Amino acid sequence: MCDHKVETGSAFAKSLRRSLKRSSTSVGLSRRRTTKSGLRSLLIDLWWNHHGQHLKDGVKRAQKLRVMAEKMGQPKASQITRTFFADYRVLRFAEGKKAKTVNLDQEMLGGVFSVLIELGHYHGEHPLKVMKKMKLPAQEMGFLTQAEIVALQERLDGDHLKAVRLCLATGARWGKVAKLRREEVIGNKVTYLNTKNNKNRTVPISPELCKELTSGVTSGPLFKDLNYPYVRLCVKDVASGLPAGQAVHVLRHTFASHFMMNGCNILALQRILGHSSILQIMAYAHFAPDYLEDAVRFNPLVNVKESVAHA
Repeated sequence: MCDHKVETGSAFAKSLRRSLKRSSTSVGLSRRRTTKSGLRSLLIDLWWNHHGQHLKDGVKRAQKLRVMAEKMGQPKASQITRTFFADYRVLRFAEGKKAKTVNLDQEMLGGVFSVLIELGHYHGEHPLKVMKKMKLPAQEMGFLTQAEIVALQERLDGDHLKAVRLCLATGARWGKVAKLRREEVIGNKVTYLNTKNNKNRTVPISPELCKELTSGVTSGPLFKDLNYPYVRLCVKDVASGLPAGQAVHVLRHTFASHFMMNGCNILALQRILGHSSILQIMAYAHFAPDYLEDAVRFNPLVNVKESVAHA
């Protein structure tokens, strides 16, 4: 929609922000005072009171929504339309934001209207319901090779090594592993509580790994001395070719990739990773040894070869 890649403080971005806020015809991105029907004073507060405060990331979302409202010029609820948000996207792209970030803005703001409409606190049409998000290119999924896994383990020791091994053994996110307690590792199984989809998830581990993790720990936090930046640096050192933006999270991708390469079932992978939809893990499907093998068996060249052989 907009190919500008400029710094937030660039002359272009500042000019665009000023022109959008000044224009009385440009989707209401004006410097109007907040009213009782304004995005910040009513919609966000209502969303927070009835829904946001009960979310794990509610505080962070509310903060982002208020920043969004400020950037929009504190519009009235009635001013928020598809055209309004389209112009807001132009502003965000001019600030150098990626399409993924802008899509998250749309998702958060749309979520506010969805909740309030459902609860009967907003009686207008959902302004963003039929608005499509920006298309994103398929993201490259990096993973560690066997040699890189060995090299990483050789770089680490103590709690860092144990935590990384647990990530590789269960596909858990670093944040969940770092908060794990001794009471959640029982009978060669690890239970991750209140995961991203608000469910608990139990994953079996080997007796050897279980003993390694729990040795000397009778209760409380399983890991007491974890340094995320250090682990991130070690991952980058042993796998310098990882896609941009991927570091410690690559441990989760590594589990999933090797799980499929070893011939395991994608439905089992879905349950282990805790994804609600199988579509979320289809990115790993091509690692399966028999992935689309029918293309070899049933393509038209097979018949051509057979005809030539019998000629």
